[in-house]
Amino acid sequence: MNWSAQRIAFIGTGQMAMALAAGFVRQLLKPSQISGYDPIEASRVTFAAKTGEGVQLSDSLAQAISGATVVILAVKPQVMDEALRSVAEALRSGTGAGPLVVSIAAGIPIERLEQGLPPKTRVIRVMPNTPCLIGRGASGLAQGSAATSDDAALISELLATVGIVETVPESLLDAVTGLSGSGPAYVFQMIEALSDGGVKMGLPRAIATRLAAQTLAGAADMLLSTGQHPGALKDAVTSPGGTTIAGLHAMEQGGVRAALIDAVEASTLRSRELGRSARST
Repeated sequence: MNWSAQRIAFIGTGQMAMALAAGFVRQLLKPSQISGYDPIEASRVTFAAKTGEGVQLSDSLAQAISGATVVILAVKPQVMDEALRSVAEALRSGTGAGPLVVSIAAGIPIERLEQGLPPKTRVIRVMPNTPCLIGRGASGLAQGSAATSDDAALISELLATVGIVETVPESLLDAVTGLSGSGPAYVFQMIEALSDGGVKMGLPRAIATRLAAQTLAGAADMLLSTGQHPGALKDAVTSPGGTTIAGLHAMEQGGVRAALIDAVEASTLRSRELGRSARST
């Protein structure tokens, strides 16, 4: 991949845009290969500070995407239509094949994106999550009708700088949203609950929270590094008649497993509802 030829333009410079840009710069690109536009000046300034000296800040959307090879739409779903109109206008005034357009907005289907852009615009839709901020993200990627396998490979390699990425059919991106997109919130609640349990049993709050967070992080890293089934790893620490099986029994009685399954399902269904609402407007 000729990374020196890439120019990445961010439309929207919020937290996720900063996380992605910072990851790209850490691994593959120079700050001067990144441009950003946001109507809020303070957001642009913070974006530049987090990304690195040399990042290009733009006063207009058209200026930001001029010469870009990849345009990343990092705007809220409710302002996507406005962003698409502005991007489409800028692309129509340009020459050549035009850049690859990547959307990280939840619930906005590829069909909607393609309809709002000039014909044959190459589009990829990505569902990242907030741990991208620390390079530990989990993203799902779906390819639009005009995008190529090379386009998908380029975006996959970019996303790999901030975590892992899985390519899926777009029909499964709602499930990605329900699992990894919303998943950090489930984990934070689990950490908070475990910390509460530690406090109930006498641990100071700060110690309980650190132990809870490190336990989840360590267990996740162990699973990923060993490749073992989570059930096998669970069994390895569950002695007959011991403390762990007592705790697991309490979790089953409390419906923790079912609640987590239901959380992924509920979030997935909500993402589908948002997508249907987007298609009907």
